[in-house]
Amino acid sequence: MSLGEFSLIEKFFAQRGEGATVEVGIGDDAAALRVPVGHVAQLSTDTAIEGVHFPRDLPPADIAYRSVMAAASDLAAMGASPIGMLLAITLPGADETWLSRFAEGVSAASKATGLPLVGGDTTRGGLSVTVTVMGSTLASCCLRRSGARPGDRVCVSGTLGDAAAGLAIIEGHLTASDQTAAEFLTRRFTAPTARLALGESLLGVATSAIDLSDGLLADAEHIANASAVAIEIDSGKIPLSPAMRTLPDLDQSLQWALAGGDDYELLVTLPNGETVPDSLTEIGRVTSGRGVSCDQTLENRGYDHFAGRSG
Repeated sequence: MSLGEFSLIEKFFAQRGEGATVEVGIGDDAAALRVPVGHVAQLSTDTAIEGVHFPRDLPPADIAYRSVMAAASDLAAMGASPIGMLLAITLPGADETWLSRFAEGVSAASKATGLPLVGGDTTRGGLSVTVTVMGSTLASCCLRRSGARPGDRVCVSGTLGDAAAGLAIIEGHLTASDQTAAEFLTRRFTAPTARLALGESLLGVATSAIDLSDGLLADAEHIANASAVAIEIDSGKIPLSPAMRTLPDLDQSLQWALAGGDDYELLVTLPNGETVPDSLTEIGRVTSGRGVSCDQTLENRGYDHFAGRSG
């Protein structure tokens, strides 16, 4: 006998919404969450569609985990403390084995981010996952895209290009001779990390921030536009992982780092006199003017949902 909508929710998701911020979780018409006194709520929604944002044969636990992390990364870019999340999933059918594994991925991501699942929706159709995340910061203290100023240092967390290389491996477009490197790169696509603690630590320090979902150059453009400044990127300073350095084509690796997307690292600007934390690498500077420049010429500078790849 197939599961109905409410049985599905009760069996796989209803017990995953406990947390200190949760007043009312799954089971009522809406959730009720506690926001600390003096804070404002930060909310963001991210949708992932099968065949567009993830491969059709990606394991369900990986689909769930990366969907939550992609949404949580927006909170990291605002410097927000996590409060809770909503999950809306559209399914072609109620496959209990698939759902059990998907729920395991949701649970793992919930624990890793501190975002209890407090509600959502289930519908029937082509596979898609929408995650809405909620966090909070002091009312006057969130990180934004619009604060960069000429003279600021441009910095990035982690290493770039890993997820794009990992996707190429998953889709069979790239063969990595080093199996350990291949596993690392594919995990960077299937299990990204939202830099929540780093984002919070940069409150009152960074002048602007954004998470890297569409690619370094494309997302740097968002900061440049919002701040009405120019950003210069030095490709020689971009941090590449040891796994990326095992790949045979360094030029391709650099292109993935500049425009591949799906890294979910943080791109931030810091005042010129600010010490760069060990968790960040300086890769450029903010200047007067408009746009983003780099010493590499790329045909595609990042992802655009309606134009495909933007030039």
